Amino acid sequence: MSQARNHGVHHRPVRSFGNRAAAAWASARRRVVAQLGAGAPVLPVLPVVVVAAVVSADLVGGAGMIWLPLLAAGPALASTTNGPRGVLCVGVLTVAVGATLGIRDGVPGGELAAMLSALVAVTLASGLASALRGRRERVLAAVRSVAETAQHALLRPVPSTVGPFQVAVRYSAAAAEARIGGDLYALIPTPHGVRLIVGDVRGKGLPAVGTAALVLGVFREAAHDEPDLLAVVDRIERSLARNLGRDDFVTAVVAGYPREGQLEVVNCGHAPPLLVSASGAITPVDPVYPAPPLGLRDLAGHAPGLHTLAFADGDQLLLYTDGVTEARDAERAFYPLAEGLERHVSQEPAHTLGALHDELLTHVGGRLHDDAALLLIRKPAARGAAEAPVASGTRPDTPAAVPGAKCCS
Repeated sequence: MSQARNHGVHHRPVRSFGNRAAAAWASARRRVVAQLGAGAPVLPVLPVVVVAAVVSADLVGGAGMIWLPLLAAGPALASTTNGPRGVLCVGVLTVAVGATLGIRDGVPGGELAAMLSALVAVTLASGLASALRGRRERVLAAVRSVAETAQHALLRPVPSTVGPFQVAVRYSAAAAEARIGGDLYALIPTPHGVRLIVGDVRGKGLPAVGTAALVLGVFREAAHDEPDLLAVVDRIERSLARNLGRDDFVTAVVAGYPREGQLEVVNCGHAPPLLVSASGAITPVDPVYPAPPLGLRDLAGHAPGLHTLAFADGDQLLLYTDGVTEARDAERAFYPLAEGLERHVSQEPAHTLGALHDELLTHVGGRLHDDAALLLIRKPAARGAAEAPVASGTRPDTPAAVPGAKCCS
């Protein structure tokens, strides 16, 4: 009889507590709905799934305190994706569910209070973590906005047509958050014809960006002022000699189109551009007299020479940085740029570079480890003139296939 009385005494309060828990559950639901209506984010899916899994395990197994501490995973997970109000919503939900299940399972009051206090503490800590994460995201967004503004000032957008050329540019910074790096390019029309530069600054980070800005600033001024392309290079060299450290330098290719059918190239320690003839033949434009990188002329003791090429209708010239040719795949093999260009060359520079860039990212597994720049110019046929289609798979055996190549110092 005593056991029966004790047993009855044990269950009547549970039913009373159960009614109160159900009311608390309904109240919590109303608070959550009110918070959502006030602008709180929708409850994240994963924390709600975790709470539902704990509820299911408790209802099926009736294990009491064994499962209830797992409710703390709800607000902790919510802090990774939601704001503080979203974390609070999940926290209120977990506390209400924990109280309801604890009373239903007859968890002793002291243990239940400790468990609910832990849920409240985890919710508050998760809310603080969410607020700090949101602050970092806002700072990062502001930094990205500044970086994009700096990129547009430093690496100005290049139109699809400049002078007589069709043009396309693809640039990828190794630090995706920064959007800019040490590679540089510019293509501008001047009174002396279209002139362009593609270069690579030694080093990374803000010092490299500052050097790139210096080179581009001097190039844009000198390209308009100097009728001789070598004089443009000399202006850049003198500026770098005054401003760079002894171990700093910039590799670059500077090119100009002073008159119809003629392209001038000055290579200062940079990777040779690739010339694509109208027939599809691809030839590297190696410097006849190799020159040191910009900023190192005093150490080398000689100046670069001017390489003059014939550049007819339908011809294309691809300039790039070593972030392209030194990109490695999982087996440490370099990206074969000439072969890729042969596969994807077309009469639309933007299409060609888009295919090359996608293939490059596939080669490295999705992310570059160095800045990479590609600039492609194409001389379309004059209006009314027929233009032969680009043929893939035809490559010359020797550099002599470049018509009209010569060098003058």
